[in-house]
Formats: sequence, structure tokens, C-alpha cells
Amino acid sequence: MITLAIETSCDETSAAVLDNEKVLSNIISSQLFHTKYGGVVPEVASREHLKKITEITQEALDKAEIKLNDIGLVCATSEPGLIGALLVGLNFAKSLAMSVDKPFIPVNHIQAHLYSNFLCGQKQEFPFIGLIISGGHTLLILVEGLFKHKILGRTIDDAAGEAFDKVAKLLGLGYPGGRMIDEYSVTGNKDYHKFPVARLKENEFDFSFSGIKTSVLYFLKKIDFEKIKDEKLIKDISASFQNAMVKTLFDKTVEAAEKYNVKIISVSGGVSANSAIREKFLTLKENGFKVYFPAIEYSTDNAAMIGLTGYYKYNSSEDKEYFKMDSLMKNAEPKLDYENF
Repeated sequence: MITLAIETSCDETSAAVLDNEKVLSNIISSQLFHTKYGGVVPEVASREHLKKITEITQEALDKAEIKLNDIGLVCATSEPGLIGALLVGLNFAKSLAMSVDKPFIPVNHIQAHLYSNFLCGQKQEFPFIGLIISGGHTLLILVEGLFKHKILGRTIDDAAGEAFDKVAKLLGLGYPGGRMIDEYSVTGNKDYHKFPVARLKENEFDFSFSGIKTSVLYFLKKIDFEKIKDEKLIKDISASFQNAMVKTLFDKTVEAAEKYNVKIISVSGGVSANSAIREKFLTLKENGFKVYFPAIEYSTDNAAMIGLTGYYKYNSSEDKEYFKMDSLMKNAEPKLDYENF
């Protein structure tokens, strides 16, 4: 089965071609110009997707050495994301599916992150604990089988990536800041200052990162950061903040694994590229855990994970007629939430 997939949920325009579960091509165009705005501007992102999507899709087909008529399935992200950005990819992919009279699969890109490690060595062994950490989402999930998920915890305020970006901005490191925090932390002192780790009474597996962000803000004011800041200080604060973030993500994930007697942990999403997070979680292998991280290419939003998830979704469906275009023209609409996946 040859699958063509499109991803435009935020600020990456991506197209991929897969042969069953094998990636033949995965082209990603990142909108780096959002840096000058200090964050993604939705309308600008949508317009850039419009400019790039045909070119990126053709590049993916060319690299895979596949013609459009060879495609058996067409997939696209339908939720969650920026509404204008989603519409670009969703309608483009629907039109392609209609032009070649092939099934169209709408894909939840949070599900796709959850399965992205199947592109990188993780086998379909269940159950496993999935930790999704990105700029917009932080979720802890018990995965009992393909499309059999139980959300154990979620962020009640900022997502993990959002906290990294906001603290980076406070330190004057620019946007996006997660990578900069990681780089500065390598030679910083993680014990320079102890930032708080939130423990929530309502649900032990929920996350809260607004408190640590505020704690960094007050600490910077207390030490008069703007007057005394230098590279060493920035490195030490970065390392201390990152250490607290890693601790809360790690501790809650391990607690969930122990509670549900699970020995497989799969970490994914853009923040999974963080070196300290990877280093910490991989120590669990010494205790008999299987731990998986995606390759950097599959950490951020990408079409390969969309194609793989769409392929699984189609194959596991008992009603394949549902994916014909005459049905999906009514059902495959973009959505902003991710509660029912």
C-alpha cells in the first residue's frame, strides 16, 4: 500500500510517501521566519502553507520515485492545530484523493506523535506508556492497543514546550527557545537553584508548568538579572530550570508505569529531542524498561507519522467505505481539540 501524507497543523509544511510502514520520503519545510515575531502567527503560517504545499508534495513524490496514480491512500492532519493551517493541508489532500479516486484518511496528529516511534524501532507491543511533549501538548497516555488509549494525565496550563519557550524568552534567548535552553544547559550547573516541581492533588498524573515559569520570572527579578546577567549565569539558570522540567516529566511517567505495571515507555513530540530528557529516560533501561524516542526528524510535526497512523487507521477499520470521498466530504472537518482520540 502506497500512502501519501500531508501535515500542516502549525508551522511545518510536510509531505511524505510510505510503502506500508516504510518511509520512502519525508519532506519538511519549517517556517523559521516566525522567530522574528516571538511565536507562530496563525494567518502568516496559513499563507506560507499555501505557497509551499504543492512544491513540497511534488518533492516527496519525486524523492520516493512514485507517481500520483500509484497512490493507494491519501492522509492529512485533521486535528488538532491552527484552524487555517489545518484547512490548507486537509483540503489539498482531499482534492488529491478525489482526483485519483482513492480513500482519504483524516489523522489526529497527537495520535501520530504517539505512534511515531514505530518508525524508529519500537515494535507493536502493548501496553505501553506514551509521553507526548511538544509546544502545544503534554499528555501521559496508557496505550493498550492500536487506537485503544486512556489519557492518564495532561497539562492543566502551559505545555512543556511552551514553558521552555517562555523561560528562554525571559533569559533573552529568543524563539523558539527549547533548543537554546538545552544547549546552554550542557555546561550549566543544574544545582545552581532549585525551581519548584508541581504536585497536583486532583490527578497525580496531570502536569502544571505555569508555576515554574513564574518562579523563574520572580527569581530573575530577585537577583536583578538584567544588571548582572552573563553567559555563565544564563547557563546555570537554564540547567536548573531544565532539571526541574525533566524531573516532573520523568517522575510522573515512571509512577504511571509502576501503577499500571508497564515496562515499555515511548516518549515523543518536539520536546523529546531534548538531550537531558533522553539521557534521563534512557537510564530506565538499567531497570528492565524498554524506552523509545523518535529520530529527530520524527520528533517535530512531520508527514511520515501522519502517513503511518493513517495506514494503521485504514487497515484496522471494519468500515472502509467510510473513507471514500463521498462520505468524508461531510465527516473530515478540521478540529481544535484532542479529547476524543
